[in-house]
Amino acid sequence: MLLQNKIAVLYGASGNVGRAVARGFAREGATVFLTGRKRQAVEAVARAIVADGGRAEAAEVDALDEQAIERHLDSVVTNAGGLDVSFNESGIAQSGIQGIPLTKLPLESFMLPISHYARSNFLTARAAARRMAAKGSGVILMHTPEPARLGVPLVGGMGPAWAAMEALTRSLSAELAAQGIRAVCLRSTGIPETSTIDTVFELHGKALGIDRKAFLQMVESRTHRQRSTSLAELVNAAVLAASDRAGGLTGTTLNLTGGIVVD
Repeated sequence: MLLQNKIAVLYGASGNVGRAVARGFAREGATVFLTGRKRQAVEAVARAIVADGGRAEAAEVDALDEQAIERHLDSVVTNAGGLDVSFNESGIAQSGIQGIPLTKLPLESFMLPISHYARSNFLTARAAARRMAAKGSGVILMHTPEPARLGVPLVGGMGPAWAAMEALTRSLSAELAAQGIRAVCLRSTGIPETSTIDTVFELHGKALGIDRKAFLQMVESRTHRQRSTSLAELVNAAVLAASDRAGGLTGTTLNLTGGIVVD
């Protein structure tokens, strides 16, 4: 198993992506500590993992709360003996943010995602790095979609927020790689299997006068494969990036967009 005996903490673990990655980590042998703003939701994910034979614990942690993040990681390190992987998939609702031209977007709506994603990913990455440094190894993972790299209309402050996450990955690597801590971002397309993309594509389709299905077809037509990134592909990439087999990967973004972005 690729993650045998690894200790992984996941933020936003009750969402579609967080839940899938948590289960993927557990299948590969990791003990997963799941967090989210709603305890019942993350506990349900933990129970499902345990029922499948994995090791999981759940806690209520707001990924914007500096003290809550620090207390939780102290508990993880004390009880589990260390920290090997940190993956942040926390997010915000997209209504009122996407699907609106910049010239009509309120300042507060533009700034909300920039503030949320930058604060959350900085706090969780910083907290993880402090503890990983003690053992001289660890992996910090983030996840962005293709507007982090492309100029895409009607995404409001999300494009700058996601671009900042990829820049943060590079900065973390520049400072931490010499201490054995890797930082990697996973860049996918929007993933149709997630409820968030249902909402986002509905917002964009409405703005363009088409339905969600037509907007999806338009986006997928721009990829080389003529399809979106699947949830399974993202999970497999996250598992690989978190594993020792990806020891040469740091300060970079794994491009899973199927050709929408060509590096």
